[in-house]
Amino acid sequence: MTELATMDFHPQPQAGEARPWAFPAPERGTLDNGLTVLHCDRPGQQVVAVEVLLDAPLDAEPAGLDGVATIMTRAFSEGTDKHSAEEFAAELERCGATLDSHADHPGVRLSLEVPVSRLAKALGLLADALRAPAFADSEIERLVANRLDEIPHETASPGRRAAKELYKELFPATSRMSRPRQGTEETVASIDSAAVRAFYEKHVRPATATAVVVGDLTGVDLAALLGDTLGAWTGSPAKPRPVPSVSADDAGRVIIVDRPGAVQTQLLIGRVGADRHDRVWPAQVLGTYCLGGTLTSRLDRVLREEKGYTYGVRAFGQVLRAAPDGSGTAMLAISGSVDTPNTGPALDDLWTVLRTLAAGGLTDAERDVAVQNLVGVAPLKFETAAAVASTLADQVEQYLPDDYQSTLYRQLAATGTVEATAAAVSAFPVDRLVTVLVGDAAQIEEPVRALGIGEVTVVPAE
Repeated sequence: MTELATMDFHPQPQAGEARPWAFPAPERGTLDNGLTVLHCDRPGQQVVAVEVLLDAPLDAEPAGLDGVATIMTRAFSEGTDKHSAEEFAAELERCGATLDSHADHPGVRLSLEVPVSRLAKALGLLADALRAPAFADSEIERLVANRLDEIPHETASPGRRAAKELYKELFPATSRMSRPRQGTEETVASIDSAAVRAFYEKHVRPATATAVVVGDLTGVDLAALLGDTLGAWTGSPAKPRPVPSVSADDAGRVIIVDRPGAVQTQLLIGRVGADRHDRVWPAQVLGTYCLGGTLTSRLDRVLREEKGYTYGVRAFGQVLRAAPDGSGTAMLAISGSVDTPNTGPALDDLWTVLRTLAAGGLTDAERDVAVQNLVGVAPLKFETAAAVASTLADQVEQYLPDDYQSTLYRQLAATGTVEATAAAVSAFPVDRLVTVLVGDAAQIEEPVRALGIGEVTVVPAE
């Protein structure tokens, strides 16, 4: 008789005791050249992240040269007084490093990631790029040509086109925020190497810049390393530029950007509201998440799951610019796309969701899920040095205290359902929303007019 095989069952692993977590606190210092430094030791993070913030905001761009900050930013990696553009790229590659950069309303940011074993070399290259960028005529001409090639593609993107129209509608023409961040065809075409260098010499200096360094710094003499690299960057002393006040017109209205034959309509509904300095921000984050932050949010549940109008609709808040005095501006928006025939019904249901929220409020269950998703996953969100460095840089850029992120998570966990409801209703009042629709005006104009959500204007797609 054959014996049956037997199995040995091992005890099921049990979850360990939860360890307390808090967003890492940085240490601050200042180099002899005036550069502010924040550093954060993250044991085990062998890829170090470095963020450099430059006080070169978009509103500092000269009249008629919108986009010069972007061209300058891209040109930082296109050669120095020591290396040609090709040599600089090769040196970065030998370090196993990546160097990215972008210009936005608060200023210019350069982001470096490199293995800690190559940190000294990579910081030297970054310092050279900041200290003595070549800004060669041929490289600037190439970057300008590349940027001009990008603009038609952006115009053809419904999402980008909607964003361009929303900012144009919300902000006065005199405000830099009303115009594309990276410039228009007319302004970019006017940029040359002399304009780039003039902007650099006027606004880029260590005294008004900040460097954030995050990673496993065990055995690294960071002070000496920074002194030998970024510390060699010199420039005139200066105070940060004053931040201009921002006004916006969020009177309820609809702008249809006509795209004849479009099978979908891109939606972007927005207004300006409180930023992270306002005490309502935690409740606003929580309420906005319940409204449209995930697949289980109210907007998705109605427009996607119940009605099948869309693949997804999101609500979000995005800080545009903050000021040292604690004032600031954030964009509060709802975005998504729906099929053309159902544009009217989808907007009608969306407004119904907003009205229902105001009338009946959020549920405790919605609030609890949002807190779990926002607070509970925070340790995973900040597993990498780059994520920590980027958030610390955001705090610097927005004039927030170094412990802001940790405080925010405690505030989110303590925010109640009633507070979250009030903040969401205040963030998205049904009569103070600017709605931009990129789609086929011939099919969607009349159904949208019939909704009565604001005066309707049709503009060409360009």
